[in-house]
Amino acid sequence: MAVIARGHCRNLLYQHVQEHFMRLLIASLLITGLYTLAESSNLENEETQIYINKLTLLESPAPLLNDHPEFVQPIEELTRYEAPILVDDDGADLSVRAWRFSYNARGIIEMPNRIRSDQTAVIMVHPWGIDDGQGWRTPEPAGVADFCTPEKNHLAGKHTREVIDPLLKRLRPDVKLVMYSLIGPVDPIRTKLYRTIDYTPTATERKQAQAALTKALNTFKYTSEPLPSRFAISREHPVIDYFKQFEGLAVRNAPGFWQLPVPVTADITVHDDDVLIFDVEGYDKVRDFLKDNGIRHVILTGYATDMCFCATTAGYENLSKDFNVFLVGDATLATFPANSTPKYATNAHISFASLNQLVTQTSWIRKVEK
Repeated sequence: MAVIARGHCRNLLYQHVQEHFMRLLIASLLITGLYTLAESSNLENEETQIYINKLTLLESPAPLLNDHPEFVQPIEELTRYEAPILVDDDGADLSVRAWRFSYNARGIIEMPNRIRSDQTAVIMVHPWGIDDGQGWRTPEPAGVADFCTPEKNHLAGKHTREVIDPLLKRLRPDVKLVMYSLIGPVDPIRTKLYRTIDYTPTATERKQAQAALTKALNTFKYTSEPLPSRFAISREHPVIDYFKQFEGLAVRNAPGFWQLPVPVTADITVHDDDVLIFDVEGYDKVRDFLKDNGIRHVILTGYATDMCFCATTAGYENLSKDFNVFLVGDATLATFPANSTPKYATNAHISFASLNQLVTQTSWIRKVEK
């Protein structure tokens, strides 16, 4: 009987604990729900809707990013789904089909989007004017800049001319803003050469700034330290010592190189209304400028997929906190050490980004057919 009594007590205690836990859980859910509602009410009273996440299997779809295989290896995934439209603006005039990858869904999910071009900015991250004839060039014999060698920079320049510049020319007449982000200080040359967030220069100022830029870039001596010819290594850890003294990417450029006014690449057809972003001024300034201009959507291009494209001032890690961002997967290149082509690296890094970002491609950005 004692055993039965103890068992009965344990059951009662277990039941009591269960009930207490359920009460705590319900209270927690209520608090969470109230917090969520309060948080939602603070989102500028945005109108909400229910998204029906219905996934329909696609039969034998064509590879993704297959328009420019010289620059980006096409993406082939065995399982692809079609989802309902995600962004559907009233008065939309631009169609931006996009995709993302989900491990949980076991495949790629594609969806149409219809956006308003007058609420859209096209941003190109880091179109560095390096080795493009303007004067800023890779220091020799062992300096590095942008894609780190003149040959790789020339290949990126070809990509800019053949893929990104045509896209900008096609979209510029309709979108609200075309913008470029660059490194370096807020200098007196570029602030008078390009329109910036704070100022629009006159034609005379632009002409004077162009002359000053040409002089600054073409009078600098583009030299670098040579490769180390000999150095000491220990017997115990020669590999560690070797890489400490002969790095794969060491900045050996002459002093002053990174303080030069880096121009927008000559491979882009820059218009007077295009806006230059100085990375050094920070993301908040960019965000506020975009919002003040009524921007809700950002079509993102530029370099490099694995670095500045994601993690600098105008990279997608910042922009996707405040805007509907579409990464143009064939209008970006990843760095490609130990390879003669960027296509495999770009494929890998844009695929990784697709876990939490929407990816489109140049041929998928079209005017809405009415």
